[in-house]
Amino acid sequence: MLGRRQIREKVVESVYSYYQNPIKFDVLEKNMFSGIEKIYNLYIFQLNFLVGLKDLAEHQMEIGKNKYFKTDSDVNPNQKFINNQVLKKLDENPERLYFSGQHKDLKWDLHDDMLVKTFQRMTAGKRYQDFMKEEGYSFEDDQKFIGKLFLRYIAENDDFHDYISDRELTWSDDIHIANSMVQKTIGFLKEDEDSRTLIKMIKDEEDKTFASKLLRDTLNNWEANEKKLSERLENWDLERVALMDKVILTTAISELDNFAFTPSRVIINEYIEIAKVFATDRSNIFINGILDKYCKDLNRI
Repeated sequence: MLGRRQIREKVVESVYSYYQNPIKFDVLEKNMFSGIEKIYNLYIFQLNFLVGLKDLAEHQMEIGKNKYFKTDSDVNPNQKFINNQVLKKLDENPERLYFSGQHKDLKWDLHDDMLVKTFQRMTAGKRYQDFMKEEGYSFEDDQKFIGKLFLRYIAENDDFHDYISDRELTWSDDIHIANSMVQKTIGFLKEDEDSRTLIKMIKDEEDKTFASKLLRDTLNNWEANEKKLSERLENWDLERVALMDKVILTTAISELDNFAFTPSRVIINEYIEIAKVFATDRSNIFINGILDKYCKDLNRI
């Protein structure tokens, strides 16, 4: 599921979007939750890519078996990769299968250029070749291998990032969230348990209410929060504050004002991390300073 930080990120994105192109709140809120759901589509798309690599390996083996002139590796192919226990659990996961069946555009064609090129790079790599030479089928080793494979060829692959950006514009902003979800999914798998469910986007109505309220409070109190921000700027005009910095700060101030049960340090730390994702290199220092001063002025614990 999305953590509160990721929900805060989507609120910040929505507020920033609003001040670039104002629209009715109901539409903005709907777009925010639609964006959250699109992260789930990317998450499934990435899981399907891992399964696609396994399917492509099986396809290559079938081609080898049907050759007229066969080598020993064609007749007796190394099946360690296709028998990887983590890949098999992902392949058989009923929720992935059902959702992919409902959204066939999230499936990978075995002839897709990105899938084929990634498969070729993977099988030529030392990590894959060393893995295939190792004897035995330790679940822990399988898990570590797929985790590293995901990082190398999906999470940290610029070509993959460009590919998904061309498919869905919002995915490029949210891939770090989907990456985290896939890594958690791989890490949570157990050898002696079936993989029955996947990570949910919104845990419950409480999280949904939190997102809606934070978005509404931030927009409704924008001018008042700008004033609070301006009063704590030293030798700096409000007009010179970058819009994204202003959005992060006003959203954080809204949460500090309207969600009394969340400790101030937790809120400040969350928005510092959000600044690292969306703002400039020095924004997190600036944001930390303003929010810390605001909390001290209010004696906010």
